[in-house]
Amino acid sequence: IRKTKITVRRDEKMRNKDIHELFNKSGVKKWLVAERLGIADTTFSKKLRKELSPNEREKIIKAIGEVKLEMSEKEG
Repeated sequence: IRKTKITVRRDEKMRNKDIHELFNKSGVKKWLVAERLGIADTTFSKKLRKELSPNEREKIIKAIGEVKLEMSEKEG
């Protein structure tokens, strides 16, 4: 098996950093939000690689909130 080293250019800034931070702080899994939005988790991950439109950003933030609320209601 051949290993490939992947390097990230330092001048590339993380896109949608606020969305990634929201996922980390909320504890919500990305695949759950993808499911809520009706798209495959792989498609969702690829979508986050590029800057989101304001409309897409709003939908994702809303979905994170909804999933987090459902998670807290299940806990109890």
